[in-house]
Amino acid sequence: MTSREPVRRFDLPSRTAKRWRGLPRWCGALALVAVAAFTGHHLAMQNGLARLRDAADHRLDMLATGLDADLARFEYLPALLEMTPIVPALLGTPSNASLRDAVNRYLDGVNATAGAEMLYVLDAAGTSLAASDWDRPGTTVGQDLSFRPYVIDALGQGRGRFYGVGITSRKPGYYLSYALRHDQPTRGVVAVKVNLEGAERAWRKLPGDVALIDQRGVVILATREDLKFRPLSPLDASQLAEVQRSRPYGEAGLQPLQWKQKEAMGRDVQVVALDGVDQLASTRSLRGAPWQLVVLDDLAPVRVGARNAAITASLAMAVLLLIVVTLWQRRRAVRQKLANQAALQAAYDTLESTVVARTAQLRAAQGELVHAGKMAALGQMSAGVVHELNQPLTAMRTLSESAGILLDKSRFDDVRGNLRRIRGMVDRLARLTSQLKNFAHKSELPLAPVPMVKAVADAQVIVAEASKNNGVAVEVDVQPATLSVMAEEAALGSVLVNLMRNAIDAMQASPRRTLRLEARPQDGRVILRVSDTGPGIPSDILPRLFEPFVTSKPAGTGLGLGLVISAQLLRAMDGTLGAANLPDGGACFVVDLPAAIHTILTA
Repeated sequence: MTSREPVRRFDLPSRTAKRWRGLPRWCGALALVAVAAFTGHHLAMQNGLARLRDAADHRLDMLATGLDADLARFEYLPALLEMTPIVPALLGTPSNASLRDAVNRYLDGVNATAGAEMLYVLDAAGTSLAASDWDRPGTTVGQDLSFRPYVIDALGQGRGRFYGVGITSRKPGYYLSYALRHDQPTRGVVAVKVNLEGAERAWRKLPGDVALIDQRGVVILATREDLKFRPLSPLDASQLAEVQRSRPYGEAGLQPLQWKQKEAMGRDVQVVALDGVDQLASTRSLRGAPWQLVVLDDLAPVRVGARNAAITASLAMAVLLLIVVTLWQRRRAVRQKLANQAALQAAYDTLESTVVARTAQLRAAQGELVHAGKMAALGQMSAGVVHELNQPLTAMRTLSESAGILLDKSRFDDVRGNLRRIRGMVDRLARLTSQLKNFAHKSELPLAPVPMVKAVADAQVIVAEASKNNGVAVEVDVQPATLSVMAEEAALGSVLVNLMRNAIDAMQASPRRTLRLEARPQDGRVILRVSDTGPGIPSDILPRLFEPFVTSKPAGTGLGLGLVISAQLLRAMDGTLGAANLPDGGACFVVDLPAAIHTILTA
């Protein structure tokens, strides 16, 4: 018994000591797992928030740019109407019923082209005299709108902006106003109402929720109906008094939202609680209005992802610890692991060098593309100059040759007539070169009335030789004979000559060759149709007809820039150019230009 007692006495403390020596290792392993879980959760949360912020920034860029464009698209309309004689005339004689009817119809025509919701004129007292919707229910004609902020601002400061619910239409919109002065005391106000509900419908197609907040902190547009016309926080007494006076929100109750800021993550990014749900709110101020766009993204998916990342990181750390123990026990495995790491590092270095090389190649390719773009722009400009100058030069050569023949026959009156035409062509060249010189700048010269009969006759002179040589009969039908358009004479002549030459070229192989020009007034515009009896426009070219370098002519006979330049010239004159094939054969080009004011009054 005595020989066994020491063995029993020293064995128990040895086993207990071994157990306690293993406890710090287990505690360290658990600590590493906890640190990995915390780190994984933190990194995943930060990465998720960064992705949300980047996506929100992209959406805000797109939405703010689109909304600013929508707000600025109609700013020219009020100033444009100040240059229209009948509008100041109505302000001078508001009781003239016929003048009021003419202004109503003119506003309706302008508004139909511009695409605004409503366009109207008010006198200096704030009463609506004429409107584009004068013949529809809920029109503003006769309404006293002097209490509306945009009217007050226009009368006091010259311009006004306002978003609110219409007094008569009960529809919300954005109002732009412009005081009519003409270096005199304010005589009246021109206002345009823009409907932004189309933009609101487009927002619903994007992820997350979008809201537009005005200067009072009230949501005026939103992808959720329960957010509209509700402030982020209760309005103070002065704001409520202003709302009661100007009535921007109609009959809305202005019930405050359950909006609470929880954490600021940047100047324009914060975490808020909306109706008890945490959201990431990204804000962007608009340039054209004192409003803010807010994009709301639910944080629940990010938090779920962070929780999953924490679980994954903790499991990964546990697995890593098991691998470390295994490797510690097996040194061969450690050497193999080091070798694998070295191979992986080599592969990474190779990949990195490949990425650097590819990046250099991409930058070189980008430089080549930029250079090619510059050369294409230079070629287009050169082709445009040749195209515009060649037509008058050809006509001058024809007239000079004809003058020599007439001089030999002693027909001096006809020679003088040709010389006058050549002088007109020289003036036309001067205008064309001046126009090309200022091609990249906005012209400061206003458009002037141009008689259609004269413009067509001048174009006929230029293409007379080509039409005669090709046996083309030219028919002109301008009704009424006094029909005029608001245009720049040289640019309009260039368009007509280009269309007529294209028609003559297209009919070279046709048995019947007739070129017809027909002009008629229509709703404050002038519609000119240039049709031919040629083979028509190929179906594969028709959809791309107004793109640069698209042409149906044989190689070497056309660059495909004439119609592009013509369309650009017409757009600069507030006009359009369209094309279609006729049912009986041939092509028809339609020129749409604003009619001169005396044409509108005559019609």
